[in-house]
Amino acid sequence: MLTVHHLGLSQSERIVWLCEELGIDYELKRYDRVPPGTGAGPPEYKALHPLGTAPIITDGDVVLPETAAIMEYILAKYGDGALTVGPDQPNFADYLYWFHFANGTFMPSQMTVMLQRFFGGLAAGPMADHFARRAEQPFSLANTRLGEAPYFAGPDFTAADIIMGFSLTTMRGFIQRDLAPYPHIRTYLQRIGERPAYQRAMAKAEPGMKPRLT
Repeated sequence: MLTVHHLGLSQSERIVWLCEELGIDYELKRYDRVPPGTGAGPPEYKALHPLGTAPIITDGDVVLPETAAIMEYILAKYGDGALTVGPDQPNFADYLYWFHFANGTFMPSQMTVMLQRFFGGLAAGPMADHFARRAEQPFSLANTRLGEAPYFAGPDFTAADIIMGFSLTTMRGFIQRDLAPYPHIRTYLQRIGERPAYQRAMAKAEPGMKPRLT
């Protein structure tokens, strides 16, 4: 059976959300960080895979980390064509771009800022300015895109929205960012927050936490 191993306050909430959107049978195993709220996964989570990173799924003999790989695996094996855009559709390139932008560009830009703050930051100067701009650009690009279309891939909700969601919501608990300059993102997040599958996923993945939708 497909099992989602979810580490609290991590990217793996996206896999729970994907499973809820698809309406597939899966088992959810939730692990708390050690120490709670800020630390790494507990020993039983780290034992799942040598990297010990989130997310991780198991499915029979398969043990698979990496968000995008997991999502593609679930979509291909259990999705029956849902939440994807095919190569014969005009917005195929948009779907691919935003699906891979999420962890290829967006997350690294935010993680760089988080690590800077954790280790005391960089002295003011060109390098610090460069990283600040890199962290700002994904929000500006996302805001522009969501002013053009209701969802990242175009007119319909897809897996691109699920993989983009973490950086726009829960990640802002680690790196505070005011969304006032991004009205299209704010409208989009309200639309996302109304989705029953998102509500179910967050209630299961992060019980007691109010989703960051504003």
